[in-house]
Amino acid sequence: LKLWEPVVVLEQLGSTLFETALLMVVKDRSVNATYPDAHLSREDSQQKAITDFYMAYNLIIRLLPILPALLLARLGDRGWRRAPIVVPMSGYLLSRLALLLVVVFRLPLEVMFGAAVVFGLSGGFCAYWPGVMTLASLGSTATDRSKVMMKVELLYGAAGLVGSLVSGHLFLLYSFSLKHGIVLLTVSALLHLLCLIHSIFLLQVKPEDNCHLIPPAYSEAPAEAPLGKDMVNVVLLFAAAMLYNSAVGGAIDILGSFVVKEPLNWSATQVGYGNAAGFMIFLTSFVGVMVFRRCVSDVTLILIGMLSFASGIYFMSFVTATYMFYIARVLNLFALIPMPTIRSLLSQQVPASSCGTILTSLQLALKFAGLAYIPAFTKIYQRTLDWFPGFVFTLSSVITVLGMIPIRYDTISSLISRYRYNINILPSSTGKRYQPIGFISQ
Repeated sequence: LKLWEPVVVLEQLGSTLFETALLMVVKDRSVNATYPDAHLSREDSQQKAITDFYMAYNLIIRLLPILPALLLARLGDRGWRRAPIVVPMSGYLLSRLALLLVVVFRLPLEVMFGAAVVFGLSGGFCAYWPGVMTLASLGSTATDRSKVMMKVELLYGAAGLVGSLVSGHLFLLYSFSLKHGIVLLTVSALLHLLCLIHSIFLLQVKPEDNCHLIPPAYSEAPAEAPLGKDMVNVVLLFAAAMLYNSAVGGAIDILGSFVVKEPLNWSATQVGYGNAAGFMIFLTSFVGVMVFRRCVSDVTLILIGMLSFASGIYFMSFVTATYMFYIARVLNLFALIPMPTIRSLLSQQVPASSCGTILTSLQLALKFAGLAYIPAFTKIYQRTLDWFPGFVFTLSSVITVLGMIPIRYDTISSLISRYRYNINILPSSTGKRYQPIGFISQ
């Protein structure tokens, strides 16, 4: 109970419940949305209202965490390892309570923008996730680090799967005194409260003296020799990550709105099941790495993951029935391999004192990319609703293919070969937490 595992489980369980609740609340509040000047149908007006809300909300929680996340990362690297976890957890709890108040007292949905500001100023997922990854890294040696990170992956995916399966059912619990969503949001808030208490009083940080983020053979080399080559590789890894993140993030942000409109028109229970199908990708990606790494190079491993997402999201462009949605998700089985591998390679190149900073820097780069792709994908989706609602998914597939170009560069190939046996699998982040259907990021 004194390790980081309960933090991952409690936070992920609470967040999956919150994401389902927020989507359904936004859908309900957008039913009567009208745009007379745009001459939109009732359903298209609802879709525009939903996507406009998500666009503004996502932009807030991507922009505001930048400075707090950097400050918390520096605090963490100076020995305050709990700070990047405890502070964001406070923001998580407050934002969950805000949505609960919106439902209980029928407050305007715009209150959630204020909650997003509080969440962002606390550092959000941008600070929290690198903090967890750093603790997990510092608690292991270079030889067993891969197993530890895979454990993080399995816990993250399993908690998300369980939370998603029950979220829709909890949302529909209703009585004369309790509206839809109150039970769900109460449980979510309690889980985050337990997570915060655990982070403050029980979370144990191991001393860094015995932790080695870099194998000794590399850490003893002269700093000047690999510096130039490492920087080129870092830039290329960042470029590949940003392209892939833009493709995944752009599509996933729209997917939540896509499944609650005709012809799918999902209920809260179906949304939960669809989300659970997405979290299965964490488990299948883990199995894929364990199997494929024995017989293919790591360059091929990354490309397999990118091709998996490109094919699945392209198929999603033509989904008109629920069973087709699940077929598209089957094609996405290995979609979580690329980003975690890139994160792992970046962390392999820095000492313990800089691990939190480099992971946070990548997270911030993905945040800045989100400032471009969020409004772009949202506006494209709104303008193609009438003739091809799935066009954004085709666009996402094309961008994914472009993201393969930096991976094929020779210096990336040599870098990946160098760390062939030290690959870790971390939960992906599309500039935010990975969300299998497309719910609000954290």
